[in-house]
Amino acid sequence: MTPRLIRFNKPYGVLSQFTAEGKWQGLKDYIDLPGVYVAGRLDADSEGLLLLTSDGPLQARIADPRFKMEKTYWVQVEGIPDEAALAALRSGVVLNDGPTLPARARLLEPAPAVWERTPPIRERKAIPTAWIELVIREGRNRQVRRTTAAVGHPTLRLIRAAVGPYSLQGLAPGQWSPVAPTA
Repeated sequence: MTPRLIRFNKPYGVLSQFTAEGKWQGLKDYIDLPGVYVAGRLDADSEGLLLLTSDGPLQARIADPRFKMEKTYWVQVEGIPDEAALAALRSGVVLNDGPTLPARARLLEPAPAVWERTPPIRERKAIPTAWIELVIREGRNRQVRRTTAAVGHPTLRLIRAAVGPYSLQGLAPGQWSPVAPTA
């Protein structure tokens, strides 16, 4: 049987596992394909690209940090990051579990055209928001949220736009499609 690779646009509130837990939905509510497994994780309160495959070695190449596959995130943050905040992200941020690797970071202007989130993010009228594109090669627990907070701009919304050569393009939230493996 030919190995499968699936791109899935994971909505907010869905776990990176097939089984639901507590208030969070599982992948089985969206994907009914036997023999595919998640390659990498995305927190329930994060959205965007999740890859699933039936190929164990491909799963390892996608998910294992040793292979350094880039992950691109669109991050809506509180406040407008200045060049110093972006430079800190680019050089690596010291977190409680050690310094992060340098990342690529830039303001997204205009903001990306993304779907409405359900539920909507909590915004404060007196504090503007901005979108950052952040490209990392690590996969620490809640790394993007922790790094933006460390530079003074807490994450309000987090969307993974790409993993290596695979992107979210053309997928609405909750949709999946097969893709040819290139990793």
